[in-house]
Amino acid sequence: MEENILNKLTIYGFKSIRELKDFELGRLNVFVGANGSGKSNLISFFKMLSDMLDSNLDDYVRENGGISDILFNGRKTTSKMQFEIQFGVRGYRFTIKPDTKEGFALTDEARYYKHGMYNWWELGNSCNTNPLLVEEVTKKNSPDNQYSRYIYDTIKSWQIYHFHDTSSTASVRGWEIAEDNRTLRSNASNLASFLFRLREEEEECYREILNVCRLVMPYFKNFLLNVKEFGKKKEIRKVSLSWRTKGSDFPMQSYHLSDGSIRFICLTVALLQPNPPSTLIIDEPELGLHPEAIRILGELINSAAKRTQIIVATQSPLLIDQFAIEDIVTVNRKDGQSVFERLKQNDFKKWLEDYSVGELWTKNILQGGINHE
Repeated sequence: MEENILNKLTIYGFKSIRELKDFELGRLNVFVGANGSGKSNLISFFKMLSDMLDSNLDDYVRENGGISDILFNGRKTTSKMQFEIQFGVRGYRFTIKPDTKEGFALTDEARYYKHGMYNWWELGNSCNTNPLLVEEVTKKNSPDNQYSRYIYDTIKSWQIYHFHDTSSTASVRGWEIAEDNRTLRSNASNLASFLFRLREEEEECYREILNVCRLVMPYFKNFLLNVKEFGKKKEIRKVSLSWRTKGSDFPMQSYHLSDGSIRFICLTVALLQPNPPSTLIIDEPELGLHPEAIRILGELINSAAKRTQIIVATQSPLLIDQFAIEDIVTVNRKDGQSVFERLKQNDFKKWLEDYSVGELWTKNILQGGINHE
């Protein structure tokens, strides 16, 4: 488990991040900053990395406005983007270089092994935008397959959760194939089938999820996980999510749940799942939640950090009140770039005698506070 946890990160020239060198991460990392500070750009790096290993880097670049929009202050300021990650005794690095138009190249790929003869093993320059790491993994009978496979599998085990779309047409509220139930998807589109499996195979975890949901939604009694067969031969099984309230047998449909309620359910399932990803990344989980739900969310995150690595981006003073000050990283804009600084207990010892961490941030005593210019 510890070998799969990201412990060091380097980013050069990516969006608002001009330079983030050898930044150390622990089991719990709460990035707090005002709108536009750049904390979401850090989350975006993990999205890019995931898309890249799925051979979808072209799509990521296009969806983010093209290569010029991803480079820090554009191509006139930044000639290339460089990235390096280390986890345990292994690591991976690569460079993205723009060409004369809006294309780009993936270069200088290398994988790292602390106990190897050369530490860094150069993979080289890709002839397209697909990683050579992936190419090695897919090669049959390659002697290097096992080394690249470990790095690939580790990075792919990191999961970004994004539960912002909870509208009436969101996939989380619809039917999902029953067999899509081994892992919770990043947008919780398979929430119903995942809960169905937990109810059948992980009864203790399922009960814990119910109990937490009842703390935030006192009227909530239980989930109703309906299985229906589709197709001419009824060969397709799908699950939908409905629920029952206390004092009533009337089945409430998923569209009866408020956005905040469905989002809190998704967060609870993600944080209490029995076999969590080795690194779990969440952007602004507090959206749409009332204060008591945010407090309980903080407890869930602290508890989950004992089992897996957590990376959270937030701007909620109430949420950061739930964490130790050493777990918090402020994100601030200085000279047009995002600056990241992990807080230290001794630096704020006197202040913490009279104020909470959230109050210090609101009062702008912590850099990155909501009133910082």
